[in-house]
Amino acid sequence: MGEQILALLSQYGSPVLFAAVLVASVGVPLPITLLLVVTGSLVSQGAMRFWAVVVLAVAGSVIGDQIGYAIGRWGGAKLVTRFSAFLGGPARLDQVEAKARHYGAPGVFFSRWLVSPLGPWVNLATGIAGYSWLHFLVWDVLGESLDAFIFVALGRTFSDRVLELDAVTGNVTWTLVALLVTVLLGWKLFSYVRKKS
Repeated sequence: MGEQILALLSQYGSPVLFAAVLVASVGVPLPITLLLVVTGSLVSQGAMRFWAVVVLAVAGSVIGDQIGYAIGRWGGAKLVTRFSAFLGGPARLDQVEAKARHYGAPGVFFSRWLVSPLGPWVNLATGIAGYSWLHFLVWDVLGESLDAFIFVALGRTFSDRVLELDAVTGNVTWTLVALLVTVLLGWKLFSYVRKKS
């Protein structure tokens, strides 16, 4: 599927970028980091304009994120349960909802660009948790702007090494997710041991 999207991007340009990031932000697993890096490569070749694609990527991502938030906030239990099946089930959604209540703005901001695989979860869970829509929107726009700028700029700078760059950024993202989980589990274990003492 990723190769088809990349082929469509090179053929149709900006509309494909906008549609792909919107759909991915709602929760469909697409290689968005690779798409942004390839877009940056197309910018370096003169096929697209840098700021135009950054704005389109941010707009698509933010609209998709707002859909996920709205499903969580106003979709009702039935729709949320149905949607959560695509993201790993109700138990996983409950965990993410608890984290959304705890982390708030930093959780929204960092899940846009640093640990982007968590983004659709955070959108849905933040809506369910009743987090302020205006705060969600502000941190969402800031995070998505940083995400689009970073990866399009990287693609433009390293346009001759797009696949290698995508592999590195993918590995870094999952390494950060694993590190975050390790730190959280270590903190929980430390708190548990301290309580027992």
